[in-house]
Amino acid sequence: MTFKTFLIKYGEIGIKGKNRYLFEEALVRQIRHALKAVEGEFDVRREQGRIYVDCLSEYDFDETAEALTRVFGIVGVCPVVVTEDTGFEDLARVVIDYVRQMYPDLNQTFKVDSRRARKNYPLASMELNAALGERILDAFPDMRVDVHTPQILLSVEIREKIYLYSRVIPGAGGMPVGTNGKAMLLLSGGIDSPVAGYMIAKRGVKIDAVYFHAPPYTSERAKQKVVDLARIVSRYSGPIMLHVVNFTDIQLYIYDQCPHEELTIIMRRYMMRIAEHFAKESGSLGLITGESIGQVASQTMQSLAATNEVCTMPVYRPLIGFDKQEIVDVSLKIGAYETSIQPFEDCCTIFVAKHPVTKPNVNVIRRSETKLAEKIDALVQTAVETAEKIWIE
Repeated sequence: MTFKTFLIKYGEIGIKGKNRYLFEEALVRQIRHALKAVEGEFDVRREQGRIYVDCLSEYDFDETAEALTRVFGIVGVCPVVVTEDTGFEDLARVVIDYVRQMYPDLNQTFKVDSRRARKNYPLASMELNAALGERILDAFPDMRVDVHTPQILLSVEIREKIYLYSRVIPGAGGMPVGTNGKAMLLLSGGIDSPVAGYMIAKRGVKIDAVYFHAPPYTSERAKQKVVDLARIVSRYSGPIMLHVVNFTDIQLYIYDQCPHEELTIIMRRYMMRIAEHFAKESGSLGLITGESIGQVASQTMQSLAATNEVCTMPVYRPLIGFDKQEIVDVSLKIGAYETSIQPFEDCCTIFVAKHPVTKPNVNVIRRSETKLAEKIDALVQTAVETAEKIWIE
């Protein structure tokens, strides 16, 4: 069956009161952006508390539906048949034809759920349900009514036109990106940080990202892997500005000057400082990491506290209570896992100590960092000034 319109269902937006239109407009913008990658011409419109996507030319149904289900804020995508109101008899014929085309197996239970947004329609909702149900039973004697758990829920919305649908393709949920500020993601080539970016973006946060590159210890392929991961996340979050920071000289200097068991913590603290620089520069309101309590030595409670100590803005850790399999499940869901497990190491794995400290004392870490006083500020400044910016969409 060919559909020329999609009804977009949203969730939390519906309880936003007087500000709801702002969230609807943001969702419309995100839908339009998502459909730019799909071949075809589309019109996205708001109408009486509903959002519709009209397909104005030939298009690929599966590709279009997939693009829409990646837009945060959408809980369901409904392919709809749109018909003019030319009387009940014509509507009944459209409904019967719809059921025949959509459900070759007619030995199923059904329910008609009508909503009459246009109150001058001659039949009330309950009357329309009964009348259409009777016509369906007459046309398809093997079908049965089940008002509690029907196999087919046939929705009919009476508006300026009449909208008919029964299929709801699950959407990504969440809130439209851009409705809850902006944050900076520390993006590595691993499994965790792309998932963290996805989860924060799902709550309506616009994200940019920082990646720490360490040539020649990390290859160009490792950098490309991170670019690929950023592109996967951007399918959900919208465009991302990726800052690629050359971290080699900073890492080598820390390696030469500081106790090796403290390397990971001290390096992490400087990563947070640099990420915060770009966050403030871009108007971000916080940092995002993929850390989970106890997953590795740098993610114990004491280590996280030592890392947080250098930050002046909030650090959001959406995976903090997840175990690894839960993170992997989300990575698989968003299509990032196969890229994340490619064997190209990032700078975090190159300079790992054999016996890293798991319960760092912040005062001890600070004393170790005093050994860096001679050069570290200049190295950080150089890293910031020479950072490569890559626009990803």
